[in-house]
Amino acid sequence: MVNLRAGLIGLGMMGRNHARVLASLDGVTLIGIADETGGLPGAAPHNVPVVATIEDLLALGIDYAVVAIPTQLHLDAGLQLAAAGVHALIEKPLTTDVASSRRIADAFEDAGLVGAVGHIERYNPALQQARTRIANGDLGEIYQIATRRQGPFPGRIADVGVILDLATHDIDLTAWVAQRPYATVSARTAHRSGRPHEDLVSITGQLDDGIVTDHLVNWLSPMKERVTVITGETGMLVADTLTADLTLHKNGIVPTEWSDIANFRGVTEGDVVRFAYPKPEPLRVEHETFRDAVFGKENGIVTMRHAAATVAVANAVAESAANGRVVALQQGER
Repeated sequence: MVNLRAGLIGLGMMGRNHARVLASLDGVTLIGIADETGGLPGAAPHNVPVVATIEDLLALGIDYAVVAIPTQLHLDAGLQLAAAGVHALIEKPLTTDVASSRRIADAFEDAGLVGAVGHIERYNPALQQARTRIANGDLGEIYQIATRRQGPFPGRIADVGVILDLATHDIDLTAWVAQRPYATVSARTAHRSGRPHEDLVSITGQLDDGIVTDHLVNWLSPMKERVTVITGETGMLVADTLTADLTLHKNGIVPTEWSDIANFRGVTEGDVVRFAYPKPEPLRVEHETFRDAVFGKENGIVTMRHAAATVAVANAVAESAANGRVVALQQGER
């Protein structure tokens, strides 16, 4: 089978990671990178040309492109690629608002192209395992999904706040793990670092089947944390996506003989199991999945429609924080 000819748009920090994977991906040849600054010395893989514009990259004859430029530029880049008949994997969030996200999705669907969005947490081994175990009924009914995503401010982010840059990870992974859309959200934000965008958000929500959600996201913590806690009727799964570890805390089944404790009608502590499983790099799995989609194989990409729904929830979070009220997601936004 002939290799797909891939191009990369953007050679910043995330772009350099995409370039590393693309340069070693089976079935793919990275033939060019578009970056108006030329990128840092040595950022591009050996012998891969760096051109200034998307037009120059298209002239090299690419089959698909990976877009890793600031969110504000996604719409124009996406529409240009769709018009040129080029499949695309665009970094998350797809755009800053629902209307432009749907516009890109429409353009790729109308052209019969594969359009995907880089919600990389879906490919984290811990969350892949968690979703499989939930689908198998290991936790019974799911009651709550809570996430914590906090750490120092990354200097690479200048055009959006934590809602679009970080909370979209948690919004997407929560709806995906539960396989249910958001129904309502309520949020509060803070601006503590002197930037025009929010650097802290606390979000409480509910999925359409009653699952309660809670997300704590900030750029103000000296400790980096990426944790998802899924609580159900038979126990709790804790996924640490920094280490890709998944731990099961089971509800206890041993009778409590101490009467004062037994009178409390809650759950008790049971067995604790940390699962062992393969841990491939999420970014490489994301690329392999997209490559397979372009080849027409069965795949698990995050479609642009899925990504547009995540943007809708993120916009509702911002609206709630601005207005101080609960915001309900309309059926079409789910």
